[in-house]
Amino acid sequence: MASAEPEPPARTGAARRLARGCWSAFWDYETPKVIVVKNRHLGVVYRAVQLLILLYFVWYVFIVQKSYQDTESGPESSIITKVKGISTSEHKVWDVEEYVRPPEGGSVFSIITRIEVTPSQALGTCPESIRVSNSSCNSDKDCVAGELDMLGNGLRTGRCVPYYYGSSKTCEVSGWCPVEDGASVSQFLGKMAPNFTVLIKNSIHYPKFQFSKSNIASKKDDYLRHCTFDEVSNLYCPIFKLGFIVEQAGENFTELAHKGGVIGVIINWHCDLDLSASQCNPKYSFRRLDPKHVPASSGYNFRFAKYYKVNGTTVRTLTKAYGIRIDVIVHGQAGKFSLIPTIINVATALTSIGVGSFLCDWILLTFMNKNKVYSHKKFDKVCAPRQAQASWPVTLALVLGQAPPPCPPPGPASPYCLSARPEQMVDGPDPTVGQGLSTSEPPQQDSVPTDQKGLAQL
Repeated sequence: MASAEPEPPARTGAARRLARGCWSAFWDYETPKVIVVKNRHLGVVYRAVQLLILLYFVWYVFIVQKSYQDTESGPESSIITKVKGISTSEHKVWDVEEYVRPPEGGSVFSIITRIEVTPSQALGTCPESIRVSNSSCNSDKDCVAGELDMLGNGLRTGRCVPYYYGSSKTCEVSGWCPVEDGASVSQFLGKMAPNFTVLIKNSIHYPKFQFSKSNIASKKDDYLRHCTFDEVSNLYCPIFKLGFIVEQAGENFTELAHKGGVIGVIINWHCDLDLSASQCNPKYSFRRLDPKHVPASSGYNFRFAKYYKVNGTTVRTLTKAYGIRIDVIVHGQAGKFSLIPTIINVATALTSIGVGSFLCDWILLTFMNKNKVYSHKKFDKVCAPRQAQASWPVTLALVLGQAPPPCPPPGPASPYCLSARPEQMVDGPDPTVGQGLSTSEPPQQDSVPTDQKGLAQL
């Protein structure tokens, strides 16, 4: 069996040099080369871009957005509401128990301002509402027995009967009779409604910062009995008059009371917890939430019924109520200084300043008159070795800076193979770049470093 051939000494030596070069390069420090270009116009662009970026981060990011703070949005919130007041209509006096729905006092409630009442409805047969599609008829043939219209008021019996008023006829239905528009009576409750008072009690908590606060002042027990809200003098008296809420939302109270609508009461708790707790105050705003400019869906109304017995027969009073619905919405954000977001934003600001260098480099290498000269000074290009044997160790050593760059034999110099020089001037082009070497003079050997550590020691 033939013995294995020993590795050539040249290849073994190259591998050892590569290993030593990798180990030595691991401990090297590299820094980019800086070229100073004496051009006033380019300098103005560079400093202007830096100034704009600096102003953006200092004024907007740090002062306006307060990005040096750790933040928490959407506080934990509880809302309790209570309405007080008495109103009258054409037929009776109304108190809170009758015109507030629901009575529990949550964040969403309605105050009834107008009603259409259909009294004494009982189960039986009666003409269908003329407003229901396909309800008009001339004879029994136009009415199909057992037909049920989802938008109607009952099951059709197949008979065509005279309507409640006028000479028209509609199909008879079996259900609660008489139907709503056949016997309803309208009553307006909004005469005294602008003077109704609405208490909105709100408490918030930011768990990240363990911060809690309420929108009611810590005063005597009877404080809320004698105050109403004022943004300057009584900020912590959250008792609002209904007329004030509608006025602040930019609505006409009489029109809103007749058609109904939805008003949002928005409470914003924006708190800078680097300041004292007294500086964290609620800010109230009011606006209408339903689409009042869309005729098909404007207004707000709902129905409810009250049932009772008359001579053993179940009857009910159907009420279609128009009112002002109040939605209490709580927003907020709390912030407090934190080292981590501060470091991140400062690092981002310093990195963004480099955009000025990128822009000026692009102008320098694209639009300047001497852009080719600047390009040669800015970028060093190294020729690849011509030898085919053991090329990969030498190439890697060149990349690591552990060997001198190979130069071509004497002859016309390549513009992309530059010898190392101690200094580079950028005021004008190098007069030796692109000129051929004289064939009568031997190449200068001292222009290439001969030390064993190579270019990395220059």
